[in-house]
Amino acid sequence: MPTRVGDSRTTLRRLTIRDDAFVQEAMASEAVNLAQSGLDPKTHALVRMGAMIALGAAEPSYRQIVEAARVAGASTDEVVGTLVAVMTATGVPRVVAAAPAVGLAIGYDVHAALEQLDGPVEDTKTTGAPAPRRTPQARTRREG
Repeated sequence: MPTRVGDSRTTLRRLTIRDDAFVQEAMASEAVNLAQSGLDPKTHALVRMGAMIALGAAEPSYRQIVEAARVAGASTDEVVGTLVAVMTATGVPRVVAAAPAVGLAIGYDVHAALEQLDGPVEDTKTTGAPAPRRTPQARTRREG
C-alpha cells in the first residue's frame, strides 16, 4: 500500500533528500502516484496537465491526461481553465502551443474552427484582390 502524503513535513524531507524508496513508490504507476499524492483524481489529472503544459508535452500526452481528467469528472471548462491558470507560471508561448492539442483532446479542432472564422481578408487597397488567409501560426506570432 502506498504511503500517502499525510504528514507534509515528512514528505518534504523525503523529497528533499531524494528518498529512493519514496520516489520509486511514487513512480511505480499512475494509480500508486495518485494514491500517494493524496489528491482527488480530478485535481491530480489537472495538476499533471499543468505540468505537461510547462514541459511542452507532445499532443498524444494531452489526449491521455485530458481523458483521465474527464473520467475523473473534470468539465471541458475546467480542462480549458487549466490552460489559463498556468499561463502566468509557464508563459504565454507554452499555453499557446498546448491549446490546439488540448482542443483536439476535448474534440474541438481549433485550427479548423479558426479557418472557418477567418475567411479571406479583402485587400482592395493595393491589388484589388483578396489578401491571403492568415494562418493561426502567423496570427499567434503577430498578436501573441
